[in-house]
Amino acid sequence: MLETGRSGDLTGGEAGMARTDDDEIEHRRHCRGAAGARPPGRGGLALAPMATETDRAARLSRTKSVAALRIRERQEDAEHSGLAAYATRSAAGRRDRDEEPSPTRTAFQVDRDRIVHSKAFRRTKHKTQVFLAPVGDHYRTRLTHILEVNSIGRAIASALRLNEDLLEAMALGHDIGHTPFGHVGEELLGKFLPEGFRHNQQSVRIVEMLEKNGKGLNLTHEVRDGILKHSAPTEGGLETPAWGIPETPEGWVVRLADKIAYLHHDIDDAMRAGIISEQDLPQELRSALGSDRAERLDTMVYDVIVNSFGKPEIGLSPEVQDATNELRQWMFGHVYLAGPAKTEDDKAQGMLWQLLQYFEAHPDRMPVEHQGIAAAEGTKRAVADYVAGMTDGYALDTYESLFIPTAWGRR
Repeated sequence: MLETGRSGDLTGGEAGMARTDDDEIEHRRHCRGAAGARPPGRGGLALAPMATETDRAARLSRTKSVAALRIRERQEDAEHSGLAAYATRSAAGRRDRDEEPSPTRTAFQVDRDRIVHSKAFRRTKHKTQVFLAPVGDHYRTRLTHILEVNSIGRAIASALRLNEDLLEAMALGHDIGHTPFGHVGEELLGKFLPEGFRHNQQSVRIVEMLEKNGKGLNLTHEVRDGILKHSAPTEGGLETPAWGIPETPEGWVVRLADKIAYLHHDIDDAMRAGIISEQDLPQELRSALGSDRAERLDTMVYDVIVNSFGKPEIGLSPEVQDATNELRQWMFGHVYLAGPAKTEDDKAQGMLWQLLQYFEAHPDRMPVEHQGIAAAEGTKRAVADYVAGMTDGYALDTYESLFIPTAWGRR
């Protein structure tokens, strides 16, 4: 996918000419080859074949030395003896394409690292959580939400002796498919695509085929299952498996951690914005869950641990689950879908709709990899991938370059 960070990105007429990372590498290699090997004293030395072979031999030697330590195997043995009987073992991880295992990392640790190093993960730092372009440094972004889900999930997984590496990979990847401007963008893309659009499905699409210029990350099935099934529908409860039941207990943990995290930090952000106060929360929910954010967070996390300890089924107790679902619905009615937090929604959707329409009419103005998707899967699918991958700022800059005269641009 095209790198969609603010710095160094191309917009407007230059967008279709943007180079991918592989293009740039090939360009530099071509330039070096055209120049030929430079003689001594003219700025550099051509590498001797023997030196290259020596370097390769040294690398192979290091790899064999690390493999001889059996670091990954020791970690897998520790999982076998230390995790709960129903926890997921890294050695059981399944990939669509076979590959040589890492000598130092388990399969789920490899998945975690691949997600962290992906472009889609980096873009989440510039994507909206709930509030569009808030004034202040302390509001959550999509990235900070991901980190809070990971923190809560790992605390639960550790207490229940589940696989923390699997949990972490799921948590770090679960929201990388989110659109610019949060659920506002998701709703709009759902109208644009005939088959609909959901961020959890887009997260899986990214790791399976959009990252690494169409090759995907080749993550394990277990991680992708947790990413797909973390989401709950607006009209359902935490327990509603809209995309199927998670196949692992770690998948259930990340699903619960996601809801626990966003309920608590979204209440905090809404209070910071002056939309609600602590006293606005229904008294019966404060009595059931806690009188402040920290107490409610402890209540939910501790309840998952106590209710699930020693069991393969992970969940809240009926009483806390009912109260949590009521709090979630209250947040939809008073924050997520309420006027104060949504005053800019119509503007954001109007801007994104124009971008979708423009690139559908001019697919040649998209990066070359998205033009390839258009040829293989249709223009609408390619446009949705391109616009969904944009950060808030990149979407604004692209809109400005296409529709705002230069003299009137934002400064």
